[in-house]
Amino acid sequence: MSEQSNAADQPVIDHPSFGRLDPARVIVFDTTLRDGEQSPGFSMNLEEKLRMAEALEDLGVDVMEAGFAIASPGDFEAVKAIAAKIQGAVVCSLARSARADIDAAGEALKPARRKRIHTFISTSPLHMKYKLQMSPEAVLEAVTASVTQARGYTDDVEWSAEDGSRTEPDFLCRCVEAAIKAGATTINIPDTVGYAVPEEFGAIFRMLRERVPGAERVVLSAHCHNDLGLAVANTLAAVKAGARQIECTINGVGERAGNAALEELAMALRTRHDALPFTHGIVTQNITRTSRLLATITGFDVQPNKAIVGRNAFAHEAGIHQDGMLKHAGTYEIMTPESVGLAKSSLVLGKHSGRAAFRDKLKQLGYGEIGDNALNDAFQRFKRLADAKKVVFDEDIIALVDDEVVRAHDAIRFVSLEVWAGSKGPQRAVLELDIDGETRMAEATGDGPVDATFKAIRSLFPHEAELKLYSVAAVTEGTDAQAKVTVRLEENGKLVDGQGADTDTLVASARAYVHALNKLLVKRARTAPAALSA
Repeated sequence: MSEQSNAADQPVIDHPSFGRLDPARVIVFDTTLRDGEQSPGFSMNLEEKLRMAEALEDLGVDVMEAGFAIASPGDFEAVKAIAAKIQGAVVCSLARSARADIDAAGEALKPARRKRIHTFISTSPLHMKYKLQMSPEAVLEAVTASVTQARGYTDDVEWSAEDGSRTEPDFLCRCVEAAIKAGATTINIPDTVGYAVPEEFGAIFRMLRERVPGAERVVLSAHCHNDLGLAVANTLAAVKAGARQIECTINGVGERAGNAALEELAMALRTRHDALPFTHGIVTQNITRTSRLLATITGFDVQPNKAIVGRNAFAHEAGIHQDGMLKHAGTYEIMTPESVGLAKSSLVLGKHSGRAAFRDKLKQLGYGEIGDNALNDAFQRFKRLADAKKVVFDEDIIALVDDEVVRAHDAIRFVSLEVWAGSKGPQRAVLELDIDGETRMAEATGDGPVDATFKAIRSLFPHEAELKLYSVAAVTEGTDAQAKVTVRLEENGKLVDGQGADTDTLVASARAYVHALNKLLVKRARTAPAALSA
């Protein structure tokens, strides 16, 4: 068999969710809402998950893994709500090989128009001995039993061999054969700990196609982690070797070093179609706004030099590069900013702009349909910003509407802050918060205005979380720029990051701390099941 598996040597597969698949078509399986949410500090509440799910559907993902239904009542309800909301993409829930897991996934997915249960078990010698404490034969039995049970809920069942890249080849083939015989329609091989290199990971898929009876009837899938920085390379190697599903996340989020980044895979397949003659359904013009939405919801900014979506991805500072760009953009750009939805405009709105123009700008920035109350709150805040700043940029608008739009359903909300500060002291803060619909006020003194503000928050909402990080950056340039503050809290080993923006650094600080507290509440509600991974 050739090293690269093009459409010519790929069998035609009849899939229960997608019908007869084009041999060159790659299914995009997004796990931002499940694997991505397992990242430290990345928990989302129900409203945020629904908003993200809608964005993923607009992006064109084929399958979205909505969560892990057995993890907590909140996860179950989130999977159920997303299943009811999404009409186009297949909605998936993860499940270990335990009967209770699969039952929970099946129940949560009942409202889905198109649904999938994704069940997994570890197959490597290391995992079977120390994590599962199961014999290979017991694992084989669990594979058959779990897939059979899942087929009772849906015809679309995915089975994964956790730590597949470190599994003995003969045993991996036996497990995959058992899963196919039991009715699995997608077989996923995860590089769970990011250990593989492209050549050996691609060889696993060629081996499965050659050795496993029935492999030609199912979709082979790759799920790669980025511990060695090879997740995207390994995924593309799998596609070249016959995989026709790629599992990925927005911005590459995920446990430890993260997962293969959806935006990098989509643009690699589009830009290098000569070397990778495959297609996908991603609407690449929606990539940037989806990336920004996730960063806003989670409070984690994308690194500036991140491929495709980093703010420097299309920036050119070196003189020789600028000279080449002026002569021909293709000298230093292999794709256009517009192809990933990056607008070139910078100056956008001013203090004389109306509500209709403001609403239209929010849609351009990826906020979609916004309720009237949230729009009015954001518009009033925009007007105050426009009065305070000479120039209002897209980045300013993105920063200011996060609190009013994306975080509109938070249990704790910032209302107002007054601070007395200076060299003579003591510094004093008077703070108002809305907690579960009730406005409360507190006054506190501290060693500086930030300390006083945070003490006032703690008095209004008592908690034991420790402050681990306090960081201030400017959203744009100039002395009138908005401050963007990041606050990191830790409670019982759980980390959360919150962000807030305002022209007043102290107000931004209060907003960031409140955002972190809201994320902590989501963390408290979740209890991760034992041995959860992929």
